[in-house]
Amino acid sequence: QVQLEESGGGAVQAGGSLKLTCSASASVSSLSTMGWYRQAPGKQRELVATVTGHTAKNYADSVKGRFTISRTTNWRAIFLQMNNLKPEDTAVYYCNYKRLTDESWGQGTQVTVSS
Repeated sequence: QVQLEESGGGAVQAGGSLKLTCSASASVSSLSTMGWYRQAPGKQRELVATVTGHTAKNYADSVKGRFTISRTTNWRAIFLQMNNLKPEDTAVYYCNYKRLTDESWGQGTQVTVSS
């Protein structure tokens, strides 16, 4: 099973930026989907952004125009550039990997945005 390691979370003020990184422990298929989900206190986990291959990207409406997902050429790592952060972006951000019946989650990284 692919293991995922996240980094890059932290605390920023509204309007600031953060970049999250997720690295896979093993080679992954170019057809796999990797992405970011988040869970705020008392809320369900929700999709933030995903990428399949290098170019098929999907974003939650709430982050479009502010967040950008990208992937390394060997498909093993993804990044989430988060700009113009808002207090409502505060959550634990989880990396996810999916390929057919295989799925893995990272342990999560906290993002806190203060007003």
